[in-house]
Amino acid sequence: MQPSLEQYQIALETLKKGGIVAYPTETFYGLAVDPWNDQAISALYTLKKRDRRKPLSLLVPNKAVLASYIRFFPPLYQSLTESFWPGPLTLIFPAQSNTSLLLRGGGDTLAIRISSHPVAQMLCSLWGGALTATSANESGKPPLESAAQLKDLWGNEVDYVLDGGPVPGGKGSTILEIVHDNVQIRRNGVVVAKAIFQVLEKYNKNK
Repeated sequence: MQPSLEQYQIALETLKKGGIVAYPTETFYGLAVDPWNDQAISALYTLKKRDRRKPLSLLVPNKAVLASYIRFFPPLYQSLTESFWPGPLTLIFPAQSNTSLLLRGGGDTLAIRISSHPVAQMLCSLWGGALTATSANESGKPPLESAAQLKDLWGNEVDYVLDGGPVPGGKGSTILEIVHDNVQIRRNGVVVAKAIFQVLEKYNKNK
């Protein structure tokens, strides 16, 4: 189910004004705000009742825009992005110092992925940069799989819902970080560890 261009335009205008937009991803519905707008980020934390020490993840439309958000691209990520992006693998990068400290939960990293869901892809592409990708639920509660569930929970507290139909649910994205050249899976998700290490093993053999 693909929203109309008019619906995308409403979503974009909502984001430009500092609003919160719900949208479908390949796992669950997510909540988008402009990651350069601290007031919008703060409103998102408040809505979700989320601990502000927990950073928010991002979606980007393509790898080219990563330079605006990260300090460097770890070499081990090359094979992982080639194999699993677009898709439900979130990678943790060292953040550019000018990115929002609130977005980063006070830390110095950002968790980023490219979504494989056509609505999420289109929204990010039309926006032209990163959008927050936190799940559309109250913190600690189950994530949501449809616009109807989202409207039941949030009502008018979310400024706009970009309805892309129901999403698969199940598990969220896998979250991975490189620490001192070691791969650490921070959250198990759709992309299983075995598949990740198979890709990295092939990369190491080809070096």
